[in-house]
Amino acid sequence: MYSHFVESDIPKYSLSETSSELYEHFMIKRLDGVYRQHPAIFLEPHRKDYYMFVLVEQGSSRHWVDMVPYVLKPDTFYFSVPPQVHVKEQAQPLTGIMLCFTDDFLAIDEDQSLLQLPIIRNPYNGHELVTNAESLRFISDIMNKMLAEDEQQADWRHGMLMAYLRVLLIYLSRLYVDQYSNPQTQRDRALLHRFREFIGENYDKIHDVAAYANLLNITPGYLNEIVKLQSGKTAIGHIHERLLLEAKRLLFHSDNSIKEIAFSLGFEDASYFNRFFKRMDGQTPLLYRVSSREMYQ
Repeated sequence: MYSHFVESDIPKYSLSETSSELYEHFMIKRLDGVYRQHPAIFLEPHRKDYYMFVLVEQGSSRHWVDMVPYVLKPDTFYFSVPPQVHVKEQAQPLTGIMLCFTDDFLAIDEDQSLLQLPIIRNPYNGHELVTNAESLRFISDIMNKMLAEDEQQADWRHGMLMAYLRVLLIYLSRLYVDQYSNPQTQRDRALLHRFREFIGENYDKIHDVAAYANLLNITPGYLNEIVKLQSGKTAIGHIHERLLLEAKRLLFHSDNSIKEIAFSLGFEDASYFNRFFKRMDGQTPLLYRVSSREMYQ
């Protein structure tokens, strides 16, 4: 049952565990369209004990970060920090550059200043940076330089990689602050964050926007307006996506009957749960259970 996780229940993977190659504190690699991550983390909530930065050139995989769903978009920069919880729902071919490193790698920096940068501390719990043509060129250039340096294995390689990483992290921190620190944006993002937290706590009991708006002491219309502006999805869309994710987890990982799963998610009528699931996913819960388990046998 996934509805009441505490931190100790969620597995945390090291860099060496989530890669098909042996890396301990630092990795940079070009993504060539083939999904190679460890199968244990697919569809499973998990944390990583390292930072992951990905410049996506092409790709449309579906992921969740801290219960926020998103689909990868081309020419976009994504990042995650160790406390965040990940779920990979769909893995599509992906091209770009992935950079991973640990706190231990950053700690080698003499003045420890890199650990204090906004992109590392991530105070707004972000996971995506919107880029324009100029910022995309800059990020791509630095990451490609890091790739070349790592592949050469030349003298003073670590020093060069650290120098490039410092430039990259400072540049990304500027973008991060510009994107997230506007006072009104902060308030709106805080509202979105509280709304998602309430969904996480109540998705199996509360399914309507008005009830969540009441918990937040605002009107349903205002809640939907801010949620749509900040996330691109309606408030009811967030509620339904969380219900669908939990339903898929239970269908895949438990042997509970469809009726038992429906009731555990707050549906009084199993037939309504069936209609809801089919409308959201295009197939019945039973068909999803059978097809998803066949896929991973």
